[in-house]
Amino acid sequence: MIAFEWDDAELYARTLAFAAQELAPGSAERIRSGSFDRELWRRAGAFGLAGLPVPKTYGGMGLGAAATAHLLEALGCGSNDAGLTFSLAAHLFACVVPLARCGSEPQKAALLPRLASGELVGASAISEEGAGSDVFALATSAVADGDDYVLHGEKSWVTNGPVADIFLVYARTQPNAGYFGVSAFVVEKERPGLRVGEPIAKVGLETSPTCSLVLEACRVPKHNLVGQLGQGAPLFEHAMLWERSCLFALYLGSMQTALDRVVEHAKTRRQFGRALGDFQAVSHRIADMKVRLEAARALLYRACFKLDRDEDARLDVAIAKLFVSEAAVQSGLDAMELFGGLGVASESGVERFLRDALPARTVSGTSDIQRTLIARALGL
Repeated sequence: MIAFEWDDAELYARTLAFAAQELAPGSAERIRSGSFDRELWRRAGAFGLAGLPVPKTYGGMGLGAAATAHLLEALGCGSNDAGLTFSLAAHLFACVVPLARCGSEPQKAALLPRLASGELVGASAISEEGAGSDVFALATSAVADGDDYVLHGEKSWVTNGPVADIFLVYARTQPNAGYFGVSAFVVEKERPGLRVGEPIAKVGLETSPTCSLVLEACRVPKHNLVGQLGQGAPLFEHAMLWERSCLFALYLGSMQTALDRVVEHAKTRRQFGRALGDFQAVSHRIADMKVRLEAARALLYRACFKLDRDEDARLDVAIAKLFVSEAAVQSGLDAMELFGGLGVASESGVERFLRDALPARTVSGTSDIQRTLIARALGL
């Protein structure tokens, strides 16, 4: 386990116990129905999980990136509900972190305590069908009109969209300003002109609801602008550094759980009169799972430590996000195949490791986008 400069062992243990005792029970039924449990969300908020990096003055725990990632690893290890924990992380890094960093004092005072407590669910809306991986090629516009901005456009793949109370919406405010023509706005769910789409069925993460968002002459007061006009792109990029590192600590936890289950299975399952783990092909594959996990863990926490020291962490974050995403998918596949027929049976829960890992290669920037970022950092 990673060693920290602060004594986090007790908090990690408490978080692991909370995940096992409060989030894991009933997870199979929630996953089958694809339901978002608001009561569980509130319990997670009461525990502190909806406001891990939020300053204590606004009701959060005031944790840095490494400490936040460590507790999310505990959640990923103990919850059995990757969708719910994914939604918590998306709420934190795509909505809460930007507000805590660049929100006005009235915005922070009004929203951060309620977001951190679990009273409110936050979401971020930046992706668009026509933009794809070019996230700043936005068609959504925000035009000043008196004391308001009027927003027009459609957003896609909004995590938490169907259940969110507030949205951090990115729109183009200066059409010819390129990178500095994007701004971010708080848009409350009850705003006229805001329409939330139907939940999107997807592979894995079923209890993390996702939808499109339509804005038709949606008026928001000018004081809903987050940060300065034209600073939406840098704000989003900062949020992505946290998301691409801390959020993926959830997958470290699930990889640990998958490894633990495989080791126990290899010890107790017998084939041809021998324990399954006695076969070299099996034991070596499990050894690879362990090496993959520890490498992923080291890369992710290195990125988080750089964030905490305010160093340039862009390359480290891209490397960590790429490696953790690919490692989680491979470990999920290994676990499913090492369990044989039982591994493909839904009732075993083993196949969930793979299903929940598959989106990791796409969300928060695809694996190929991370490779591009790494290549650029190398001067290519």
